Amino acid sequence: MDEAVRLDAVSKVYGRGGGAVAALREVTAGIPRGRFTAVMGPSGSGKSTFLHCAAGLDTPTSGTVRLGGTDLSAMSETRLTELRRERVGFVFQAFNLVSALTVEKNITLPLRLSRARVDRAWLEEVVARVGLRDRAAHRPAQLSGGQQQRVAIARALVTRPDVVFGDEPTGALDTMTARDVLTLLRDVVDGMGQTVVMVTHDPVAASYADTVLFLADGRIVDVLDAPSSDGVAARMTRLGAWK
Repeated sequence: MDEAVRLDAVSKVYGRGGGAVAALREVTAGIPRGRFTAVMGPSGSGKSTFLHCAAGLDTPTSGTVRLGGTDLSAMSETRLTELRRERVGFVFQAFNLVSALTVEKNITLPLRLSRARVDRAWLEEVVARVGLRDRAAHRPAQLSGGQQQRVAIARALVTRPDVVFGDEPTGALDTMTARDVLTLLRDVVDGMGQTVVMVTHDPVAASYADTVLFLADGRIVDVLDAPSSDGVAARMTRLGAWK
């Protein structure tokens, strides 16, 4: 299967000597293109480090990460910054919108930062897809939390990235709003062919994915395809996440 991201024997160690902490331990995983992958695990299992290494936000201590066919390990920080801007989309728990900018200008900010031309037809499609056509001239303070996260998702999509990475993207939302955002992410995969990788602690959120990777102590210890929320919760309980 065509892979959007590939990690081979990736380890990440923070600190040195006796105080060193291994956040990832020789993790090998392929993220299929055009699929929705969730990453779960107990607190301290390495979920966020996995996402940061896969997205080029952090450099592994050893091993290789490839985005498409591009090996990230040999890149300078400047080139990594350019690659993230051009080929990676991010959606975080905090919406990270610029309060002084309109919805449309928040969405197109990555293009302006890279001095790329705004494709108006694509922008209109993205804005329509996330349900913000009548909010394009509003500012973030005039939007609900769910609408602000939709702006963040549109901003992640506007560069036509290889992958959209989500770090607890529904963590700050109420249950109903979170369901709307997860449905949107599912539609982004099914309707637009996008690749989404999402770190979450919520079995319901993970059930929207095609596949769930379970981490524990810095290793991938289980994989679940076609997940249900009950199935995810049961596996998390076995990992000792909830007692």
